[in-house]
Amino acid sequence: MHSGNCPLCNPENDHDVLWRNDKLRVIDAGEPDFPGFTRVIWNDHIAEMTDLDQQDRQSIMDAVWMVESVMRHELMPVKVNLAQFGNYVPHVHWHVIPRWPLDSRYPDAVWAPARERSFEQQLAWDVFREQQDNLLTSYHATLRDVLDTL
Repeated sequence: MHSGNCPLCNPENDHDVLWRNDKLRVIDAGEPDFPGFTRVIWNDHIAEMTDLDQQDRQSIMDAVWMVESVMRHELMPVKVNLAQFGNYVPHVHWHVIPRWPLDSRYPDAVWAPARERSFEQQLAWDVFREQQDNLLTSYHATLRDVLDTL
C-alpha cells in the first residue's frame, strides 16, 4: 500500500537506489556532510515498526545490520549512528550514518548545528571527503552483494 503524498512511497527519482527487493530498498541518502549515509526504507507505507509482522521486522533489521557491517568494513567510520524517526514522513525507514571526528557535527548528533571550521580543518575535511568519495563505489558494490543474500 502506498500513500499519494509520501515522498518515500513516491520518490522524485530512483537513481539513488542501491538495492531493492519486494519488501524494502536501500538508498544512498546523498548527504554531503556524511559520505556513505544510507537509508533502509520499507516499500509499503507503514508508519511504525510494530505495524510490521515479526518476519518483516526481522527482514528490515537484517538489512540495517548488513548495511552497518558493510559500512564499518568499507568506510571505517569511528562510529555508526542508527536512527528511526518518521515524524515528518510516517513511513518506516532507518538511517545508517557513518561518523568521523572530522565531520562538522561530531561528536554531536547529525541534526545539531554544524561547527565552524578553520581553514586547516576545512582543508582536512576536503581531503578526507575526497578519500571517502573514492571508497563509495566499493562500498555500494559490496553492499549490493551482501544484500543479495537476504
